[in-house]
Amino acid sequence: MAKAKRKRPIRRRSPRRRPPPPVARRPARGRTQAIEVALASLAHDIRTPLNGILALAQLLHASDLPDRERRWAEAIKSTADHLARLTTLVVDAAKAETTGLVLREEPFALRDFVDAAAAALTARAESKGLGVDIDIAADLPARVVGDDVRLRGALENLIDNAVKFTERGRIGFSVSATSAGRRRRKAAGRMRLTFSVTDSGMGIVAADLKRLFRPFAQASEAVARRYGGAGLGLVFVRRIAQAMGGDLVVTSEPGRGSNFQMTVALKEAVPPPRMPSATASARPGMRVLCVEDNPFGRVVLEAVLVELGHRVSFAGSGGAAVEAVQRNEHDVVLMDIALPGIDGLETTRRIRALPAPIGQIPIIGVSGRTGTDDAKAAKAAGMNAYLRKPASPAILSEALRAVTAVKRA
Repeated sequence: MAKAKRKRPIRRRSPRRRPPPPVARRPARGRTQAIEVALASLAHDIRTPLNGILALAQLLHASDLPDRERRWAEAIKSTADHLARLTTLVVDAAKAETTGLVLREEPFALRDFVDAAAAALTARAESKGLGVDIDIAADLPARVVGDDVRLRGALENLIDNAVKFTERGRIGFSVSATSAGRRRRKAAGRMRLTFSVTDSGMGIVAADLKRLFRPFAQASEAVARRYGGAGLGLVFVRRIAQAMGGDLVVTSEPGRGSNFQMTVALKEAVPPPRMPSATASARPGMRVLCVEDNPFGRVVLEAVLVELGHRVSFAGSGGAAVEAVQRNEHDVVLMDIALPGIDGLETTRRIRALPAPIGQIPIIGVSGRTGTDDAKAAKAAGMNAYLRKPASPAILSEALRAVTAVKRA
């Protein structure tokens, strides 16, 4: 009997698994917007006390002070202004779609800039018992275009290092300007500025100089243990200098000190329009309603406005501001944009909805926000002017004069 053929089992191949198609990573726009809003709010909160420090320092500087105390007041003012402007960089970082360094191109007074840096160096050195040598060229351009916030941050780092690593002796600070020349196309039409910071500190051996520009590295382990620090400062200083068309060069001799020379290439700027003085702009004796919920901000506003010769009253919310305006007891309103409940923009709209002439009272918006559309939103809401913090007494006085002059006309 023939054996039946044994059927081979059918092997079914499992279908080949194909990898899922790559999912394109899309930026979480909602999340990014939330971060921007949070950082903008933080920047506003930081700017409020810094604005107060800046305004009080300006009033102090304008008072009858000895020369040394006047320099201290100037150093406080310039430092507070720099800190307030640094908050802008925080918001910029959230808005940036790339990781590259994006520089601002804004005109600034170069002489005032270097004088402020020199004053900050003098104050720090004197507090440590160190001598200071300042050499600022007389032929510096009056105004240049560039990112003065980051440039000031780079100089502050060099100054801080010089003071920190010097126990005795002197600190030198010099600034000079030359034509950037036509060798490099990007440098054409620019001025090459050279900032030099010299100290008589411990110095750096040649083998350790290369470590200075490595992220998270100090010149030596002994320096890291004694002085601390993340070891990122000089890395960012060189990065900023190179982004501005220059570089950072270090020369040092152990036991004799170091020299840090930073160069940048910046364009010259046209002169700004002449600003009136702080005390002669607005007519004195105006009744100013300040809509401000921050207690520290109230103290500062009262000090500045009273010094300028005005009478001041306050409202802590938008609703309270509308009620105060309806009593027709004020000549002008200073309106903070960030308020609890209804913000300054909505409060302005409600005031403008009041019958004339009450609803036509001049309103000046004040805010620490840095967005490009904020001024447009303020104007659309019905504000006569819009000031960004920190607003100096001179700028505030001129704004008061301008909006009340329009009303009288």
